[in-house]
Formats: sequence, C-alpha cells, structure tokens
Amino acid sequence: MSAASAEASWRHIEVEPLAPSLGAVIRGVDLASPTATQLEELRSVWAEHLVLTFPEQTLDREAHKAFGRAFGTLHVHPLNHARGGDDEILVVKTDANSKYTAGDGWHTDVSCDAIPPLGSALYIKEVPSNGGGDTLFASMYLAWEALSEGLQNFLVDKFAVHDGALPYVGAYGVAPPEGSNYPRNRHPIAPRHPVTGRRLLYVNSGFTSHIEGLKREESRAILDLLFRHIERNPRFQCRVRWQPGTLTLWDNRCTQHHALWDYYPESRYGERVSIVGEAAPAL
Repeated sequence: MSAASAEASWRHIEVEPLAPSLGAVIRGVDLASPTATQLEELRSVWAEHLVLTFPEQTLDREAHKAFGRAFGTLHVHPLNHARGGDDEILVVKTDANSKYTAGDGWHTDVSCDAIPPLGSALYIKEVPSNGGGDTLFASMYLAWEALSEGLQNFLVDKFAVHDGALPYVGAYGVAPPEGSNYPRNRHPIAPRHPVTGRRLLYVNSGFTSHIEGLKREESRAILDLLFRHIERNPRFQCRVRWQPGTLTLWDNRCTQHHALWDYYPESRYGERVSIVGEAAPAL
C-alpha cells in the first residue's frame, strides 16, 4: 500500500505526518479507552510511520499500561530492581539534582536483552518551563539504505554484542542485583523487521560494545563510523516536542532516539512502558 492510499484509509483516527522520514501526530483517539477499530488502525499506521505521538491525553498508570498491553506483554526494565515501585513502569525524571538524564544519547531501548522490547510508550507529565527536553528519533531503515553497497555487503552477515553494563554501570553507576549481571547478548547488525521484512541497521552507541570476528580497533572504527552516520543525518530523523499529556509510541526494532538534556536546571518527568518483543532480531 502506498503512503497516500494508507493515509486515506484511516477512518477512525486522524494522522498528520511529522516528518518525511518518520513520525506522525495522531488525534481523534482517547488512549484511556481506544476502540478495537482504532487499535487496528494504529497498528497499521505504526508500521507506516514508526513513531506516533498523541497530544492531550489524560492517563493514569493503569490506563497507560492497558494501552501498552494492546500491543503485547509489558517489559520489566533491568534498572527497576534499584528503583522500587511498579515493575512495569519506568520513571523518567530529571531535575536540578540529577547527575544524568535517561536516554541522553542515541540508542535503542534495552537492546542488551536476548529479545529486546518491540516498542515503548512514554507519557510525559511535566516539561521544562522554558522549553527544551525534546526527543529526536531516527529511522534505521533509512540509515541502512543510505550506506554504500560495499559496506552493506560487509555488514549484512555480521553480529554485534550489546552489553547492559555499558550504560547501566558505566554511565549511570547502578550495580546489578547481587549475584547477577545485566543482560549481554549478540544480535545481527542488519536484521529484517519481523513485520515489514525491511532490512535495518541494528547497532547503537548506548549498548553495542563490539562487532564479533574483528580486531578491537577494527570494530571500534566501524562502530564509530556507523554511530556518526546515525547522529549526523537529519534526513533520517524527526523531532517530538513534548507537552504535558503527550504520549509517544515508537517501534524499538527499527528506530533509535535521543532525549535532549538542554533544560538544566529545569525539570522533566514522564513514565514509560515497553512491550516485550516477539522474537530476537534475525537475519
């Protein structure tokens, strides 16, 4: 189905593209009580646009989780062992006393898991009073397709290791539960999306430690090239500008995102649910 014909088929939701590359603003649906028909259309428009942002929503935690469960089982974040509260809710809070903000760098959520989350839904309740705190998203379909054929041929059958200790210990300083380690798993660099079948680039600066089968310096050089490729190409990207009551749902399998921390000492508060993936990334 073409983009034009797809847009014309949305009868129970309003869809406004956010950028040519990815992203759409969705109106006409109350996420606290979406109809079955609306959820069916959202699944289709999600596959088309990858990042869906819903303004002016009013959700409590149970409604937020119920919306996430419409797409699958909810994920428990590896850091929630140190935070207490609801295992299925990841609190995203930054204020003047924060030493870091979650997601301040291009990444894919919890790609260290054996089966990473297929998607995440972040609901923002508080934004900085003077602006800022936007989130950038990038299409990994386009990132892969923009590589040269020679580099694609080199990478297409390679695997990379994704290590949870890199961000959780190295950046955040949160030790794993006693007697255990954070997840560490290998994934193909160029898997195909399980729904669309499109090939994509699957390495990220947050979790990816090295490419298997290469010398350390070779792996580092290629990963740094790929990370810069993602960061420096705005034509792969869109930008979500949050307001209180905005929820954004993204496909974690084929996008990356970067939460900008440009609002110190102002505060930003949100809560996120993620959905357990159906299968590990596959060639």
